[in-house]
Amino acid sequence: MSEEVLINVGPGETRVAIVEDGRPVELFLERTMEDDLKAKTGRAGHSLIGNIFLGRVQRVLPGMQAAFVEVGLERAGFLGAREARCLCELTGLDEGTLPPISACVQEGQAILVQAVKDPIGDKGARLSANVTIPGRLLVLVPNQSGVALSRRIEDEAERERLTVLVEEMVERFNPMGVTGEPAGFIVRTAAIGATSEDIAADARQLAEEWRKVRETERKSVAPCVVFHDLDPVSKTLRDCVSADTARVLIDCADAFGEAQRYCRRAMPEMLDRVQLFNGPGDLFALYDVDGEIEAALEPRAELPSGGWITVETTEALTAIDVNSGRYTAATGLEETSAKINLEAVHEIVYQLRLRGTGGLIVIDFIHLNDPANIQKVIDALNEGFAKDRVPTQISGMSEFGLVEMTRKRVREPLDKLLTEPAYANGRPRRKTCATVANDLLRKIAREAQATPGRPLVARASAEVVDWLERGNPYLVDRLRRRIASEVQLVGEPAFPREKIDVGAVQ
Repeated sequence: MSEEVLINVGPGETRVAIVEDGRPVELFLERTMEDDLKAKTGRAGHSLIGNIFLGRVQRVLPGMQAAFVEVGLERAGFLGAREARCLCELTGLDEGTLPPISACVQEGQAILVQAVKDPIGDKGARLSANVTIPGRLLVLVPNQSGVALSRRIEDEAERERLTVLVEEMVERFNPMGVTGEPAGFIVRTAAIGATSEDIAADARQLAEEWRKVRETERKSVAPCVVFHDLDPVSKTLRDCVSADTARVLIDCADAFGEAQRYCRRAMPEMLDRVQLFNGPGDLFALYDVDGEIEAALEPRAELPSGGWITVETTEALTAIDVNSGRYTAATGLEETSAKINLEAVHEIVYQLRLRGTGGLIVIDFIHLNDPANIQKVIDALNEGFAKDRVPTQISGMSEFGLVEMTRKRVREPLDKLLTEPAYANGRPRRKTCATVANDLLRKIAREAQATPGRPLVARASAEVVDWLERGNPYLVDRLRRRIASEVQLVGEPAFPREKIDVGAVQ
């Protein structure tokens, strides 16, 4: 399997595409924030996810099993009982039982919390008291003990070797572990083949980061930020790049420089695989990533034989229906169904990874009678998701042809990131103003590169231009600093939201 990582850096968002065998299979998107957040978070322009705050509990709501925690932003963050459980001093609770939120936190209490979801609209950041510090090879889990391994480390001998290495390393430091206080480690996939020296070096770096967090905590008054996670590009190198990655292409010189600095510090063996993309054309056009994104926002995906699958997500679950269309195998119904189902498996794996779909998923396959064919479908599903970095569990097939599976929710799915509910023109969702605005900014940058120095006029719907000029003027300022062309934004009342047009002034 040939793997590449494409990093597209724009004024309003950084997009990362993981490409396997010439086809994008995963997409990560991080939108930048307004520059004045720097005064509150210590870092402008990046997501808050991974940042650790010394927060102050503002309100405890027993009826919601949650608390609101002030972390220094415009809105208080949300802390649920599940994410606060580690702060509870009650004993004897079953593992699956949630303690009362009032047993975990008290109003006015100062606590360390980590952002696991950015603020969206009128909602504050989602928080967790289960703070972690991720490194290249390990993840430090303070106030816990033990060693856990990534499920993607499948070789049993390697799992045993790494477990022994980390356990011995912890014992060598002191009775309280590497950090001088109870702490556990999660061994990441990147640790496969690592030496004891590599492991120890990563652990020492993480321990130093945690020491700094504790020191900042002691000197600070809540609310404030005490730890910043990496910028989007360095975070991609840390979390997504492995020995299997053939190359990393970045289309921004500043981001490329940051990537080189991170590689020299944390992963020098990958330095020669990180490359600056200077064209010709757009980086994402190499593998038609934008086209795949547009297709992934539609419910229907075609199959090679003429069938298709439909993917519909509700609050409770994602339902996938497999249809044979007009395809009929000459050998009979069972063979037709088996062929279509196996084609569907390949597309289902691809679509769920690209869309970032998580939670409960129910697949309605075409009915099969032969147990051997049923097993082929289940085996193909398991094999397809074996290379997925997100944990999955797959059930057998019911007598009705249904397969239930779960895929861990690790990020917002693509449709929620890019679209919003809107029953217009027969479509249940439409792109948000933020999505269209970022499309417009990228198109302006491309046109400016193609016709440097010429004044440009960019036309979009009135609401998209208003979103940029009144709601997020810093994005336009950033764009104008990056390009060598004057840009005039024009709001067109007759334009539907998703229509944009950019051209040189005549």
